[in-house]
Amino acid sequence: MFQDLSLEEWVEQRQKGLSLIDVRSPSEFAQSTIPGSVNIPLFDDRERAEIGTLYKQVSAEAAKQRGLEIVSAKLPGFIRKFAEIPGRKAVFCWRGGMRSKTTATLLSLMDIHAYRLAGGYRAYRQWVVGTLENMSFAPQMIVIHGNTGSGKTLLLRTLKEKGYPVIDLEEMAGHRGSAFGQIGLKSRNQKMFDSLLVDDLLRYRDEPYVLMEAESKRIGKAVMPEFLAAKKEQGRHIRLELPLEVRVKIILEDYEPWKHPEACLESFRKIKSKIHIPVAAEIESCLTSGKYDRAVELLLAYYYDPRYAHTEDQYADAEFTVVRAASVEEAAAEVERLLPKPAPLAANKP
Repeated sequence: MFQDLSLEEWVEQRQKGLSLIDVRSPSEFAQSTIPGSVNIPLFDDRERAEIGTLYKQVSAEAAKQRGLEIVSAKLPGFIRKFAEIPGRKAVFCWRGGMRSKTTATLLSLMDIHAYRLAGGYRAYRQWVVGTLENMSFAPQMIVIHGNTGSGKTLLLRTLKEKGYPVIDLEEMAGHRGSAFGQIGLKSRNQKMFDSLLVDDLLRYRDEPYVLMEAESKRIGKAVMPEFLAAKKEQGRHIRLELPLEVRVKIILEDYEPWKHPEACLESFRKIKSKIHIPVAAEIESCLTSGKYDRAVELLLAYYYDPRYAHTEDQYADAEFTVVRAASVEEAAAEVERLLPKPAPLAANKP
């Protein structure tokens, strides 16, 4: 028979080659899961809805019988997917109930050992919320500022690849934090944002410093916790300054507006009323005719740069180190010279 794995045991073992399998339906998995999990659903969305209806409108026994019929029909393929995953495994559902119990039992009958995560995703979510509420995060925050298009995210990802401790909030949120920020991305909800954030906070909690972007408190659908917003304001501040033409190029390469023309127009129309009427008309005309470089240039000059100047007023008492560069690569090299060398990557484990 299978064994239950407590959440505390999982926290201790999660970096030791334990594969997590989420047996909830695809839509549940897409909404939020434990980072790094694989989805092998016991029931798809339609099957889950059918069984739920039987449970509510007929009886628990009828729901179980229908569930048994569904699982029996696809059992060989279901077991084969688990057999293809090497090493130690643990399965979970919403609250460690029937779906994960059934899966773990079936696997044990086929000589495939898998733990069941006690309490399921609900217990994990409670752990995430509690961890964030009680987080004591000692590292100094080194906060990267700069006008829209200054390559802040590119710089952080470059430094992260080199082993520097970086918290990429935009990556976690699936959003760039602007009016156009969702274009071409899959936005994440608060639950997934929190889960990814907890992983990085625990990974870097013993570092002397961590780099992050000077994000607003809300990033797309997600909101950063109060303690992190406070750490950001109290941190060390670096401002990037790149030429306008370089910023335009960075934005075009990142957003690829020609692939999302309707989304660009829709996003622009949400902010159109905040821009001087003749300029707004020219921007809309450029977006409609595909003159994206000119549209971006006007948006920077008449919308984003003035907003950035206003936002930075909240850091009026902060001291800034200014990095002027002709490219993101040059800026990254200059920022590296300002930072202590990072610890080896092997040391940066949760």
